[in-house]
Amino acid sequence: MAKITVIGIGPGSLLDMTPRARAAIEHAQVVAGYHTYIKLIQPLLGGKDVIGTGMMQEIDRCRMAVGSATDGRETVVISSGDAGVYGMAGLVLELILQLPRERRPEYGGTIAGVSAVNAAASLLGAPLMHDFAVISLSDLLTPWDLIEKRVRMAGEGDFVIALYNPKSRKRVKNIEIVRDILLRYRDPATPVGIVTAATRQEEAKQLSTLRDFVDEEINMFSLVIIGNSQTYVREGWMITPRGYGAKEAGL
Repeated sequence: MAKITVIGIGPGSLLDMTPRARAAIEHAQVVAGYHTYIKLIQPLLGGKDVIGTGMMQEIDRCRMAVGSATDGRETVVISSGDAGVYGMAGLVLELILQLPRERRPEYGGTIAGVSAVNAAASLLGAPLMHDFAVISLSDLLTPWDLIEKRVRMAGEGDFVIALYNPKSRKRVKNIEIVRDILLRYRDPATPVGIVTAATRQEEAKQLSTLRDFVDEEINMFSLVIIGNSQTYVREGWMITPRGYGAKEAGL
């Protein structure tokens, strides 16, 4: 038996990968991941076996990775951003715990990474300075009526809202439904930031409003941050006040 570790590689650039994550990848004999994410760490893969699969093949990929560690090869499973945020940490751990104890590889834990929401927020300014909710709009694994409920609750609670998987070629109307739900609770002029491919070569960002943001270019590599009732934009930066103005006038 060998060890299997789940690694968050950060949003894309090798500069945003933690030293601990990089060291674990370099030490591994086998690296498993989605093809797109494997390409992001290509310079670190010399001499390693790679388990690469496409979208929708997560279970097969993680099962092969667990099998690799069971066979005695040091294995890492990579996810973009943080592997514990919509990543592979949960699935790998579930698969390991299903095995009889005598057949389980050692679980090396999850090595945290910079999540997409952190990377996107840093490019927009400071939109996450108060309570926020993170919601995925992908209904492949979560029923859409439950996603709608979460959006309503976050809207009613005046959370800043970060949307993962906001739009795909098949899901073009869901984000419009989200906009319409939130317009029940927020001013149409509420700031919205859209960041696509954060820290990657194709990086782009756009500031818009709750009324109009669905008309902007948004895809599966985008992350959308919708401000709360206090969020504002000044000189191109999106800011959600933490509340220091209650302590000192003018803040």
